[in-house]
Amino acid sequence: MIKIGLTGWGDHDSLYGGITKSSEKLSVYAGHFPTVEIDSTFYAVQPLRNMEKWAYDTPDSFSFVVKAYQGMTGHQRGDGNPFSTREEMFDAFLTSLDPLQKSGKLAMVLCQFPPWFECKKENVQYLRYCKEYLNDVPCALEFRHQSWFAPEFKEQTLSFMEKEKWIHSICDEPQAGARSIPFVLDTAGNDDVLFRFHGRNVAGWNKPANGQEWRDVRYLYEYNQQELEDLAGKVKKAYQSAKNVYVLFNNNSGGHAAGNAKTMIDILGLDYKGLAPRQLDLFD
Repeated sequence: MIKIGLTGWGDHDSLYGGITKSSEKLSVYAGHFPTVEIDSTFYAVQPLRNMEKWAYDTPDSFSFVVKAYQGMTGHQRGDGNPFSTREEMFDAFLTSLDPLQKSGKLAMVLCQFPPWFECKKENVQYLRYCKEYLNDVPCALEFRHQSWFAPEFKEQTLSFMEKEKWIHSICDEPQAGARSIPFVLDTAGNDDVLFRFHGRNVAGWNKPANGQEWRDVRYLYEYNQQELEDLAGKVKKAYQSAKNVYVLFNNNSGGHAAGNAKTMIDILGLDYKGLAPRQLDLFD
């Protein structure tokens, strides 16, 4: 199955018809898309009550991609980590997944590593540690340093993913130097594969020299029809070898993700059953 969705559900104003309560947005979102990435888990390990509510607010067939906590992937530096040991941190994160696992709604955990996580021996060893600790939880692996797919390491990286049973997070993103990765269309021998479409804003990908807040511009991009058709063709190709293909649009700095995702659904001719009921507006 091909499941298309967005990263997060709170910022897609075009979906909500004037709804402003954040507590109501996920149930509305689930009337449009069958999957979503939880990005709040990157900033803090979520309490069980949040995960329980999110599972309750979505249909039986809905699925979540849960972004790994930043302390687990090395984004967090200094004294910001509230956990006293690495094991405590991983255990707390695993416990937080229980409601999604019990409801059958956990698609995978996304481990996205930072731009300074280069292809070198100690980092390979840390990836092994993460995969071993997360055990049977399906895990996707996404890099932000191009060394992993440099000519001398590309095949080894993909072979490592296959051997360690990592789901490949295939990214479409600006080609903006060492802090970006190429589009590598390979399912790494897994039944599941993840696509994340970050946009192609080359100028905004790396922090601007003028001090402009980079988060506001990094994902500022709207895919045009031809680009979406090209990407849809790659999604279909991956679906020839993978049983489950997840596609997440992350180009939402300007609010373009939801529209682009719906266009791709149309291009692929997908018709999702079991979405949450939608309230028709005046023009539906």
